[in-house]
Amino acid sequence: MKKLSHLIVSLRYVILIAAIALLIPSAIGYFNTRVNYDILTYLPKDIETMQGQDILLDQFGTGAFVLYVAEGMEEKDVSDLKAQIEKVDHVADVLWYDSVMDISIPMEMMPDEVYEAFNSDDSTMMFVIFDDGTSADGTMDAIEEIRKISNKQCFMSGMSAIVTDTKNLAMKETPIYVGIAVLLAVIVLSLTMDSYLIPLFFLLSIGMTIVYNMGTNVFKGEISFITQSLSAVLQLGVTLDYSIFLWHSYQEELDKNSDKKDAMANAISATFQSVIGSSITTIAGFVALCFMSFTLGLDLGVVMAKGVIFGVIGCVTILPSMILVFDGMIEKTKHKPLMPEFVKLPKFISKYYIAFFAVFLALLGPAIYGNNHTTVYYDLTQTLPDFLESVQGANKVDEEFDMNSAYMLLVDKNLDTASMTQMIEQLKETDGIISVLGTDSILGPAFPREFIPEDLMSDLESDEWKMVLLTTDYKIASDEINNQIAAVDSIVKSYDPKAMVVGEAPCTKDLINITDHDFKVVNFVSIGLVFLIIAFVLKSISLPFILVAVIEFAIFVNMGLPYYTGTVIPFISSVVIGTIQLGATVDYAILMTTRYLNERREGHSKKEATLIALSTSMKSVIVSALSFFAATFGVGLISSIDMIGSLCMLMARGAIISMFTVLLILPAMYMLFDGLIMRTTFGMKTVKTEDGHHVGLIHRHKVA
Repeated sequence: MKKLSHLIVSLRYVILIAAIALLIPSAIGYFNTRVNYDILTYLPKDIETMQGQDILLDQFGTGAFVLYVAEGMEEKDVSDLKAQIEKVDHVADVLWYDSVMDISIPMEMMPDEVYEAFNSDDSTMMFVIFDDGTSADGTMDAIEEIRKISNKQCFMSGMSAIVTDTKNLAMKETPIYVGIAVLLAVIVLSLTMDSYLIPLFFLLSIGMTIVYNMGTNVFKGEISFITQSLSAVLQLGVTLDYSIFLWHSYQEELDKNSDKKDAMANAISATFQSVIGSSITTIAGFVALCFMSFTLGLDLGVVMAKGVIFGVIGCVTILPSMILVFDGMIEKTKHKPLMPEFVKLPKFISKYYIAFFAVFLALLGPAIYGNNHTTVYYDLTQTLPDFLESVQGANKVDEEFDMNSAYMLLVDKNLDTASMTQMIEQLKETDGIISVLGTDSILGPAFPREFIPEDLMSDLESDEWKMVLLTTDYKIASDEINNQIAAVDSIVKSYDPKAMVVGEAPCTKDLINITDHDFKVVNFVSIGLVFLIIAFVLKSISLPFILVAVIEFAIFVNMGLPYYTGTVIPFISSVVIGTIQLGATVDYAILMTTRYLNERREGHSKKEATLIALSTSMKSVIVSALSFFAATFGVGLISSIDMIGSLCMLMARGAIISMFTVLLILPAMYMLFDGLIMRTTFGMKTVKTEDGHHVGLIHRHKVA
């Protein structure tokens, strides 16, 4: 590594030129990476609901629809509006009263359930069907075009409308996320650094690696909007302390060596060896997300693991080059750090370690209970602010039609009429079902099949399948609708074993089941990976248990707080926050524990080693936690998308909780379990334990 370090120093100008040049292809890659705003598409492709979505697209030419409510309009005006909507690109069809009968024939002649499905007081509803997927660019463009030709009395509800609003909001706010993260990071660095200019170079070098990371996502084809929104601030948060470590290491080397090039080469070597261990635990946390069957975890995990790797490379190549090239300017802006040195606090913590351990034991039960009982939501409309049109549309459909959602059945086209009629009657009797709309329900004694327009027939029937639309007054992701979907699935499969229940509500039901399983898998994998890394790095059997227990306690406290404050959080937060917090903050514990072990090897007593480890590590832990907090807190505060805001707020709070836990609880663990640690850690058997037993050859004095 020393030869490589000297090579980096000698090629500093070449590295800077190359780093700037690489921004161009990275920017091109960034702008050519598609962003997916529909998280339901990340469900496993082999489940029935996703297979049903493919059938809808392949055989019916549709993957999406919205419910469109027109309020206070004459029937003729509604018909004219419908004709305009049908002309919009990617609108396959619009189902309304005049799709079944001529508008000159009174609506009252329709079957009651069909009439009531389309009308309520002075409002009428259309089903707008698109020829592309729910989150396809064509569908979202069509939604925007329909909004332009609609008036203020028109509302749209459905997944495609939600996805469109999510896209607009995320595109508007993502640059603000980065801006506020940088602003808060500058504040933290101003408090902790000894130069006014060095924070700028930190952020420039990290900014470059963020652009590289985002640019290389082009090889994935597309990323989720959550990954797009969070990856920059997360990468800044988890890699900023690598830059801080390099700077501190460089300053230490300058005290020993007046040659700045040699000092930087030594600093690069020391930094690389230190941040490798730190980055591996962070990467492990993100890799654990890749084990989710809900592939949003894979999407976020791959991008963030890649981002940490870019961050490490940038820290030991781009940043050292910047520091050496602009050394004169940096020297002119040096000042005394504003953050004080901690002297009395470590002594206080070490002295009252029993009290802090008692607090740990007292809070453990409530923290675990709160963590296990925190309520999460899966309804995607809840993640968006009320002022958005899609949310207002959903509220209007509920208000005017007592309808909260709609979903579809795919039934074998060759199912006989008698069975189909009997199945429809059973479906109508299912709790919460408002209407059952299909060719067999529209047809009645007064409606022979040949009276149904051909385009309507093609919308509702393909060569192999019949499509039946169900409307329900139960909310998506509620226990009621999930029980209803299970009942509907049981009914239709009793008539047609190959039948499918598809749509947003059934997909969300699958999402609940899958992410519940993923939560357990991700936690198991992340804890297992971090456990093994700690065991390898610290060469200990007992320390992995102690360190993981300390950070998991911090996670329980963080995830338990929403239960005690009555806060409902989005499901994705509950799945990923544990592994991110574990991977990103266990470094604090490893840093302090490494120093503790070194001091014990040097012959210090457990009390002295604990005090020294705490004193020397406290500032680094605080700076690291504040860096992570700075990158995420602002986003959590301002984001209008709760799925992003809630996750960032949990990460910000988790960094601070982990910081306090490591600084207050971990020293108590050293004091109480020193004997166990000494006996179960490789290379420590020459150290005398505090109970006076000699477990090696070297006799150390005992401190009372």
